[in-house]
Order: sequence, then structure tokens, then C-alpha cells
Amino acid sequence: MSVSHPFHLAFPVTSLEKARGFYGTLLRCPEGRSSDDWVDFDLYGHQIVAHLAPAEAGQARTNSVDGDDVPVRHFGVVLPMAEWQELADRLRAAGVRFLIEPHVRFAGEVGEQATMFFLDPCGNALEFKAFADPSRLFAR
Repeated sequence: MSVSHPFHLAFPVTSLEKARGFYGTLLRCPEGRSSDDWVDFDLYGHQIVAHLAPAEAGQARTNSVDGDDVPVRHFGVVLPMAEWQELADRLRAAGVRFLIEPHVRFAGEVGEQATMFFLDPCGNALEFKAFADPSRLFAR
């Protein structure tokens, strides 16, 4: 996937091997450059970098959003609805435990969106979401 202004995100992991299995194999993110301490992945056209930093991986704080306890520290991608559903199905088939099961949040409101939260094997929270109408991403 190509984006006009890809973002770059570096995040801590407890194991590069686990990161490669999760991001590379399960999420199907092509691997880029790497060293003994980090590895680049192409997350839907964005550069994410897993840095080996076991003491800093994971998080626990949450805030309430539409009745869900959303991890404060998380990242992810807004996908087209069909891709979001395919990913949700693939994660379920792989036995991924969801922090917040795939569902529609803010139903009937301006910000209506499909969302799901899960952890990578190093404890980092990810959210993938989709909008029936992508133009509503920043609607108020």
C-alpha cells in the first residue's frame, strides 16, 4: 500500500523473534532493514520499527471510550471495511486474544467506526479501525 506521507513509529519489544512472527507473519508486514537491536516493518505503507527494549514494552493504563477500557498507549491503522473484517477474521483464526473484541463503536453517531484492540506478543496494544464512510475519520 502506498501513502502520500507515511508516518514513522518506533516502539519497544521484548523479542525481535516474536515481533517478526507477529508483525511479519501474522499481520503480513514486509520486513525492511534490521540489526541485532531493531527491525523495520511496512505497516500498510507506514514505517514501524520494533526496538529491543524489554523493560519498556507493554502498558497497563486505560481510559473509557464508549464503554470500553481503551489502552492509552496504542497504535494501528484505519483500514477499508473489507480489509478490517478480513484482518479480524484472520486474528480470530490465529487465536489472538482481543482486549476489545471487534465491534462497531459510536453506533449511529458522527464517529461511528468498527474497531478492535489486541496486544502483540510483547505487550504493545494495537487498534485497527474502519469507517463505513472514510470521509468521517475526522468528523466532529
